[in-house]
Amino acid sequence: MTADTSFDVAHLAHVELLTPTPAESRWFFEDLLAMRVVAEEGDAVYLRTWDEYQLYTIKLTASDAAGVGHTSFRASSPQALERRVAAIEAAGLGVGWTDGDVGCGPTYEFTDPDGHAMGIFYEAERYEAGDDDRPALKNQASRFPGRGVNARRLDHINYLAKDVEANGAFLRDALGMRESERIRLDTGRFAAWWFHFSLKSYDVVYSDDWTKHGNRLHHIAFAPDTREDILKAADIFLENGIHIESGPHKHAINQTFFLYVWEPGGNRIEFANAGARLLLDPDQPVVEWTEAERRKGQAWGMKTIETFHTHGTPVVETPGH
Repeated sequence: MTADTSFDVAHLAHVELLTPTPAESRWFFEDLLAMRVVAEEGDAVYLRTWDEYQLYTIKLTASDAAGVGHTSFRASSPQALERRVAAIEAAGLGVGWTDGDVGCGPTYEFTDPDGHAMGIFYEAERYEAGDDDRPALKNQASRFPGRGVNARRLDHINYLAKDVEANGAFLRDALGMRESERIRLDTGRFAAWWFHFSLKSYDVVYSDDWTKHGNRLHHIAFAPDTREDILKAADIFLENGIHIESGPHKHAINQTFFLYVWEPGGNRIEFANAGARLLLDPDQPVVEWTEAERRKGQAWGMKTIETFHTHGTPVVETPGH
């Protein structure tokens, strides 16, 4: 009997964001989202959400343009790591082993077909709270900050892709991701594809990049605790001059309550997951949406705004749109 390897990846571990405005972006994450700086190296600062068990959640790196740098996934065991590395190498997109970034052990680097830099590791440093952030409840990683947006954890990443199907199929086969939902255009091609590693409804998404530029970011998302946290976040961003792109509202796909903003460096950030589905059915069928169904807009009737399809980082020209 062949072992089920669909849980070989435990979760999306952390993401490197590139920013042309490092001081302003740091203010956004540290002050408005209540994230904690845990390390600084060269042009990079490492920040953690308050209930992240690992050392850090995002690596914020100064760059000429906004975008995504390196995305890391944590394997569920040393054996799972070996299996996933073998699958990546068989696909021909492996780069090789490194010693790992801050708080990570040996990491196998690779790319998806679009060129997004990725890595997978198992050994990880667990965060140890100090006297200034020790929680009252011992089953939390650190003290609840009680200020700002109170981002609890990293939820998912959405990449822009030149070919949604090629990129999605690679990560499905290389990392053992499972489909949850997708949008099929009238042409038969996928406009977007949602995947999950465990019981969450999605961890990684690929969306069609209308520019066909490659190696771009649509957004990363953080999960607060409640819908009210997202409503409060909108007020916080309004008061602090942060561009609110869309929401608060409810997605039809996967039913997350959401808010999209652009952090000062230009990267799109989502706050989501309040009300999201859990996929407990081991035989959960993939939900497919037609082009006509998507034209009806989000769950409460709001049409998807134009910039949701045209804005990504780095910012490039959008031919024909």
